Amino acid sequence: MTTARRQLIDAEATPYYHVINRCVRRAFLCGEDKVSGCSYEHRRGWIVDKIRLLSSVFCIDVCAYAVMSNHYHLVLNIDLETQKHLSPFEVIERWTQLFSGHAVAAKFLTGETLCDGERMLLDSLIAKWQERLGSISWFMRCLNEEIARKANREDGCKGVFWEGRFKSQALLDEQAVLACMMYVDLNPIRAGIADSLQTSDYTSIQERLQGQIQMKGLPTEDKPSPTPSPLSIKPLLPFDGAATAARQSGIPFHFADYLELIDWTGRAVREDKKGFINSSRPKLLTELGIRDDAWLTSAKEFRRQYSGISGQWDAMCAMKAKVGGKWCRGKQSSMALHPD
Repeated sequence: MTTARRQLIDAEATPYYHVINRCVRRAFLCGEDKVSGCSYEHRRGWIVDKIRLLSSVFCIDVCAYAVMSNHYHLVLNIDLETQKHLSPFEVIERWTQLFSGHAVAAKFLTGETLCDGERMLLDSLIAKWQERLGSISWFMRCLNEEIARKANREDGCKGVFWEGRFKSQALLDEQAVLACMMYVDLNPIRAGIADSLQTSDYTSIQERLQGQIQMKGLPTEDKPSPTPSPLSIKPLLPFDGAATAARQSGIPFHFADYLELIDWTGRAVREDKKGFINSSRPKLLTELGIRDDAWLTSAKEFRRQYSGISGQWDAMCAMKAKVGGKWCRGKQSSMALHPD
């Protein structure tokens, strides 16, 4: 029996979620269809541009993404603090970037006086829109509906484009966030369509590396420019390894450590790739007490190791009990998230 999305996504339990969506009948979302000879590569840009636009409107940050030929992965962070402290004006301004809004909201924005009934209606609208601005379900709805319409229009057809509603995994601790981000960023290398992080097109790790190059003033490979937007496009959620738990404002690791680990992992997940794994362990594996073999298994099979929840076993059981489930997947294979 299908579980209600509101039970699977609980921002109070964890703000981090891994979401995946796949095309119906495994049809080509992007890339090149070798059977028909048609290229859909440009659609990758549609998805990345829309993800970044929606992140700038919603109180949701993008930690990692990978756009593949018939599916895509996202690691998202719900920014509860920003959502809770939005002013009525900010809520309306954000919501009307995507939807038509309401005449009462338009009157409020222009400074017109509202009667008591209009004020009550406005308060209910703002409360509803504010809640939705922190909703991954609404984020995904806005993303998938537009991409489906554009793709169907381009293909000259109608009907269902996505296989079903998106799948989600709750990431309960920083080890789970790290393992999932690594799994997402290494998708093209694991699939054999890229042989380095720099050539892993339409992934967050490539974008982060290009950002580092641009900061140093070095030339980067030309990419299609993002779709123009009146919004200030929000960057990927930054790494913030120096932050304390009480003042966390980004991904709880240093980018240099993440880069060291993903390079080490990428060399191992491609069995056909020449080279060797340096005998010195990446700093993050040592700090988190994760075994090498367990980590590599997680980097290759994260989706299969876990169902809707990933993290320490006790935390997984507690969240499963909270949403009404009876069992968890991952105890025997979750070594990567348990210290030696």
